Amino acid sequence: MNRIHLSRRFSQILFILLIFLIPVFDIFRIDSGTGSLIVLGNEWSIGLKEGFYLDPSLNNAAHVAWRFFLKAILPWIAVLAVFPVLGALFGRFFCGWFCPEGALFELFDFLTLKIFGRRSLFSKSANDPECRAEKRLPYILLTLLSVVIIPLVTGIALTGYFVAPKVIWSQILNWEFTFGVKAGIIGVSIYVLVSSLIVRHTLCKYVCSAGLMQMLFGWVSLASLRIKFDTARMAECTDCKGCEKVCFMNVRPRLPRRDINCVNCGECIEACNRELGEGRGLFSFHKPKISLPASEGEMDKSARGCNGHERLERRLT
Repeated sequence: MNRIHLSRRFSQILFILLIFLIPVFDIFRIDSGTGSLIVLGNEWSIGLKEGFYLDPSLNNAAHVAWRFFLKAILPWIAVLAVFPVLGALFGRFFCGWFCPEGALFELFDFLTLKIFGRRSLFSKSANDPECRAEKRLPYILLTLLSVVIIPLVTGIALTGYFVAPKVIWSQILNWEFTFGVKAGIIGVSIYVLVSSLIVRHTLCKYVCSAGLMQMLFGWVSLASLRIKFDTARMAECTDCKGCEKVCFMNVRPRLPRRDINCVNCGECIEACNRELGEGRGLFSFHKPKISLPASEGEMDKSARGCNGHERLERRLT
């Protein structure tokens, strides 16, 4: 059983449910009617206007400035710091295990693989697995349902971050829409449809700001989680290319240099275990430890490892 794969699907589904339910329970959303921010059911007001009008004194101005820092600037700093911190500690683990867009792109990868025998609608890649279905009709029907239902449901859910969800559902039931609700649902639906069918993981590599921040900070971090290939046992590699075929980001996991597009999904770990036997695979999750400079003996050992890397790279290329 592919434990990593099932664990990833479970975490992705839970995170998608969380994203959908946050505005429903007023955990976090913007009320476009009042222009206020709702946090944990309470209105998050900075109170600048009231503060200045009630008391224009210097002491009150300092109090208002401090309140502005605590309730406006500091929260944004905390939000913006989430993905750099995640990247420095775990690389692009969020992208591979939680990202709703990534999960959606993987779903459409699966459907196009079953229908056309390739991940992309336009061309076949060298790492596309051979899993075209003999009976394609069920997958075609599932794809048609997906391209209709998923964008609409996502549009409704994300519009709920700006319009109260109960207002949206009231308009849906009565089939009478305000311009804002209609624009939100249609706009998000078009974005989801285009990105899922055409763009997919190209967006993850070159456009997504959250992914790029994790990529950058994961690359420079000395302690970031990554997938490690055991070069000491590389002679056991059967060159089945299973690790490459399961990689939806087109990473070649066996190459010695780190690929910044790796999302630490761990699918290559399971693919190698299937080929060599459970627990005998050449890949593993690895979190480097910051240590003191190596001794002369350790440097010699490292040099031998580098030579192994070079031989592997020549073999793969």
